Parts: sequence; C-alpha cells; structure tokens
Amino acid sequence: MTNKFRSRLKASVALAAIFGQLAATTLPAGAFCGFYVAKADSKLFNKSSKVVLARNGDETAITMASDYEGEPKEFALVVPVPTFIEKNQISVVDPKTVDHLDAYTAPRLVEYFDPDPCLPQIAYRMSFATAPTAAQPTAIPAPPQYQGVKIEAQYDVAEYDISILSAEQSDGLIRWLTDNGYKIPQGAEPVVASYIKQKMHFFVAKVNLQRMQQIGNAYLRPLQVRYKTAKFMLPLRLGTVNANGPQDLLIYALSKRGRVEASNYRTVKIPSDIDVPLFVKGDFANFYHATFDRAVESEKMRGVFVEYAWDMNWCDPCAAEPMSVAELSNLGASWIGGTDKANGAPAGGAAIPVPPPAGGSINAFVTRLHVRYSARTFPEDLTFIETADRDNFQGRYVLHHPATKFTCDAGAYRAALPARFKKEAENLAGLTGWPRQDIEARMAANGQPMTKVK
Repeated sequence: MTNKFRSRLKASVALAAIFGQLAATTLPAGAFCGFYVAKADSKLFNKSSKVVLARNGDETAITMASDYEGEPKEFALVVPVPTFIEKNQISVVDPKTVDHLDAYTAPRLVEYFDPDPCLPQIAYRMSFATAPTAAQPTAIPAPPQYQGVKIEAQYDVAEYDISILSAEQSDGLIRWLTDNGYKIPQGAEPVVASYIKQKMHFFVAKVNLQRMQQIGNAYLRPLQVRYKTAKFMLPLRLGTVNANGPQDLLIYALSKRGRVEASNYRTVKIPSDIDVPLFVKGDFANFYHATFDRAVESEKMRGVFVEYAWDMNWCDPCAAEPMSVAELSNLGASWIGGTDKANGAPAGGAAIPVPPPAGGSINAFVTRLHVRYSARTFPEDLTFIETADRDNFQGRYVLHHPATKFTCDAGAYRAALPARFKKEAENLAGLTGWPRQDIEARMAANGQPMTKVK
C-alpha cells in the first residue's frame, strides 16, 4: 500500500465532525422535447463534504463521505451522537452509491431545439423515467488518568477501529483524543464542552492499516451510523474549529414525508428554470460555480440552498440512472425495502437490503441541500424538519437552440431572436455577476448576435 491514497471519507489530520429523457411519444428520438446535457456535481467544489441523512420517524442514519488525500495513519473522525452506539448500528457504504446519489440530484443543464417555425406546432407529451421497482459491544473500563471520560465500547468495523466515548469534562476528553493520536486544534474545547453539556456521546474512528491491507481496499469507505433520536440535526461546529476558510457541505436527505429543510437557518431554493446562452454548454462548471457563489453572497453565507427536491419514483430529466432499492436501503432508507435487522450487519459492516413488497413503489423523497459555512456564519449546528411538501424542484438551466432550417421566410421569428438573446445575456449576468459586455461578446462568437439574425 502506498503511503498516500485517495479516500472517500472526511479524514482530517485534525479534529473533524463533518464532519433521462423527455420523449415525445409520437415522434422519433430526434424530436425529443428536451435533453439533459450536463450536471454540476460535488466535484465542482473544493473543501466539500457529502452527508446522506435518512430520516424515518425518530430513526436517523448518517452516511459521511468526502474526498481526502493523505496518509491513512492520519485519519481521524470525531462525531457527536445523541446516544450510545452499538456495533450493529455502524456500517460502511460503497462510495459509488453516494456518488450515484450526488450525480442523480445534481443541478443540471438541459437543451431544447426550436422546430421550423413555418410548420404547425406539435404538442409534446412527457414520458418519465421511473426508478426500478452483528456482534455485541465489548465494554472496556476507562483509564483512570482521563478524568470524566468513559470508553463505553470499542469495535472493529471493516477498516476502522471505532470507540464510543462519553465524557463529563471537555479537557479530559481532549486529553484522551490527543494521547490516542487525534490532533486537536486550538479552540476545540468550548465546542466539545457544549456537546458534553447536551449529554451527547462521541463516535471516534481511526483507520486500522493492517486490517485495511487484509481487506485489500485502496481507499476508505464512507461510514454510516444509525440511531434513534427525536432531534433531527447534523453537527457542524467541530468541523469549523480547524477550517481554513469556508467549507461546502452537500446534504442528501431521504424521507418518506417530503422535502427536508433547515429549521434554524433560512432555506432558499437555488435560482432555476432560467434560459441561458448556448456557450454555457461548454462552460457549465464555471457557470454553476459562479451562480452558487453569487447566491451565497446574496444570503451573506447564512442560507441553506435547495438544489434538488423530488419524488424518487421518477426524474425529469434524469441526470443519472435512477437509484435502486438496494442502494437507497444501504443509505439508510430502510423503510423502502428495509434491512435484515435480525441478522444485523455482515462482515465488513454493510447492511443487508430486503426487497420491497411485490408491486410496491419507491416511497422516498430526496432533498439536496448545499451549505457554504464558517464558524462565524453558522454558529449553530444544523437542525432540520421534514415537511409534507412534495412539490418537485431542481436547479435547472435551459439552452434554446434557434431553428436552422426554414420552409418559409420566417421573418417574424428571425426578428424576435435578438431580443431573446439579450434576455439570455441579462439572465446570465444576473445569475453569475459576469460582465454583460463579455457575455454578449461570447454569444456573438457563438452565433447569437444582438442584431437581426439573417
């Protein structure tokens, strides 16, 4: 194994808590109403973490994943949890499953092609893609030198060594973490103390190099923790203690009820369903990055942005293949097909998916939330509520290609195009903050002049 490797789990050298198609049913494929052409997934954003939250009543599953490059021996994860965690409540998840959900929910670019304006307009009907239908804890007494710290249990889970801690004093807990190889940044003690005051436990994970070699993995897999709690929340503050500037967090919330939103911060939908110039197709990554930056700025980096909220039985358009029952179950949405709780978790800690009832549909609603945060702008941990709102929403940006073949003069159509192009330029400037003059120059070079189209 090399000393450096690419991981899919947030693993800081210091303390970390965070952590398709639209088809015309009577027309050939070439006359599809619209095509998905690009997406803005999490790879666009540096310093980003991905967290999947599955919520069913008071049952919560948190799957923590992000990109990391470094030495595995420096892996460290400390997550406050509301209750004691048993081994069968911990598992690993295939990183491809989290990546699939990220791609499926990403903001997307779609394009439409104007028909010959001389021909009768044909009504389109949409056809939508549909989704296809353990060992007990071993208590270990706490070392006497760490006052107020109790090691409730220690587990081996796949390539991880897990400890479940409780504490009465923050300095004792920090001493335990420091002496056990966790590099704790200055300023962590008050944050740790606030979690202790709430009677929270601490889920502590380190990589076991020998076991990782035996398993044969070249990367760390995302860790999942499942528990019951009345409070639907995500701890952010430990991750801000040692942060070098703002961080991006992508939250994919799975629920039976409907859209999930923040209860203690303003939840805002990202600007959507806006026509943009054709050149954006070749520059979508920069476009969406600038769009999100401007949205964050407008909320003074205090907003939680909805990028996608949709019934998982279908997508319009699909930015990736629909999620399977097995994938959603493994991400914690056990109410869909469930997991075999009697058998717990198999070796390696992965949950066992159980198929849904015959003829059943996927009863899940996904909300993708995007947060850019710092200790100053997000002084509280994120808390959430499940709403009954099942209205579908997506961050969606539209290209409209002008017609290129005409069976008549089409004078009125041609004369209207410059005004359309100007509106697209105006939209783009408003979304990104890019200079209008630069936008119009790029449009003209791409066949969208602001003068009459010949």
